[in-house]
Amino acid sequence: MQADADQQVTGPDGTVPNDVPTGEPSDVPTGGPTGVPAGAPTTVVTIVRGRLDHLRRQAWGLARQQDTAFGWVVVRMGGPDVREAAGQDGLTPVVVDLPVPDGEPLPLAAARNAGVAAAAAGGTVVLLDVDVVPAPDLVGTYVDAVRRTGGVVAGPVGYLPPDVPTTRADLAGLAGHAEPHPARPVPAPGELLAEDRWELLWTLSLAAPVDLVRAVGGFDERYVGYGGEDTDFAMRLRRAGASLHWVGGAMGYHQHHAEVGRRDKVPDVVRNATLFHRTWGWWPMAGWLADLAAEGVVEWQPDGDVLRLR
Repeated sequence: MQADADQQVTGPDGTVPNDVPTGEPSDVPTGGPTGVPAGAPTTVVTIVRGRLDHLRRQAWGLARQQDTAFGWVVVRMGGPDVREAAGQDGLTPVVVDLPVPDGEPLPLAAARNAGVAAAAAGGTVVLLDVDVVPAPDLVGTYVDAVRRTGGVVAGPVGYLPPDVPTTRADLAGLAGHAEPHPARPVPAPGELLAEDRWELLWTLSLAAPVDLVRAVGGFDERYVGYGGEDTDFAMRLRRAGASLHWVGGAMGYHQHHAEVGRRDKVPDVVRNATLFHRTWGWWPMAGWLADLAAEGVVEWQPDGDVLRLR
């Protein structure tokens, strides 16, 4: 899901964390490789429809990476051509076209699977939403963290206000404007914090071994449109016994964008939340569902099986 800045994080008990989770310092050794071996290929995957200005700024950020040994796969879910926006500063991304008719819900799960399918086996895949401008050490920090842990790692994301200039020349100053998400930690650079609350994982920015993502079946393509597919992916990883860590230094900056058609997403949310509940036995996106129920948009029983449009 291309996450919204105000999206509420909820767990299996339906609660919303009140404080920033601090995690537990990891005891993963910093010596020899325990996960993806050094020198293995790295692939960044971005899925997009429109948002060419955001994609162009993400390309500027990727072109500034300290670790340049990576490929970039851009999955285009219909909409305008992306090659000019993505081909900045010498970047030559692989563009995968996934046709989506105008007006149809976006197949976010299928698009991410298409990107992972194009990634090199045996290496690391980095998933970045198109809204995210990566700091210069994001890719290198992710590669090192996956090598050390062999599991899933997620870096902090700072949210930019709407009036922050984001030209090439402005990228170095983004850190001074960004506000961290209130429900996720910001570890020190290079620090790993073990996390067992998989419901906090999002696809805004994460990295994992390609082979692990494929082993759990990737994303469930029954999820179409907004909501639920990333939390379902997290539950698949947890069931498989994977590890999850927050890693400091893999910083991304979320570009502000106006929310367009939020109400249009409600049917997708209802459909996907129902699928998730049938699969895992608890409701995702509980904060949003509660708001929609209070507004009379949906009928929802938090402790039951009922969720439907009014």
